[in-house]
Amino acid sequence: MKNEAKAKRVRPKAKVVAEAPTLDAPARVLRQFRIVFNAVKTHFQQVERKAGLGGAQVWALSVIRDRGGIGVNELANALNVRQPTASNLVRNLAQQQLIEVRREGADRRAVQLHVLPEGRKVLRRAPGPAAGVLPEALASLDAASLRRLEADLDKLLRVLGADERAGTIPLAQL
Repeated sequence: MKNEAKAKRVRPKAKVVAEAPTLDAPARVLRQFRIVFNAVKTHFQQVERKAGLGGAQVWALSVIRDRGGIGVNELANALNVRQPTASNLVRNLAQQQLIEVRREGADRRAVQLHVLPEGRKVLRRAPGPAAGVLPEALASLDAASLRRLEADLDKLLRVLGADERAGTIPLAQL
């Protein structure tokens, strides 16, 4: 009886894209992209509504919390964004008094970033994952799936003639 009750509570995983026999392959893949983008957009809307900050700011704040004393260049690397983008995030978080920017150590030009108590409160309100749902989902895929996905997306980007610099813009800012 216990197992029956437990089985009823467990929801079967829904198929992400229902078979649409009337749609051709490009239309089905386009539908999948829409589903992915909407999942990402919905997550960032929830983050903003609950935390009062955009997704990129919450992610930056969580990295600064987890790596107290991190510098701006290290933050940019952790977020996989350009240094000016990280500097803008830092400036905004500091203006809101969520982080403190300190100049410690021998090299007074370099800054170290630390989360302030108000920043910790914001992070407690924010729904996870801080980096966003897409990076977490990608990290959960096996290596072979990631290699195939990367190769296939690379082909698509070449066909699109997409500007690779766009890859350094956080999804939350698109």
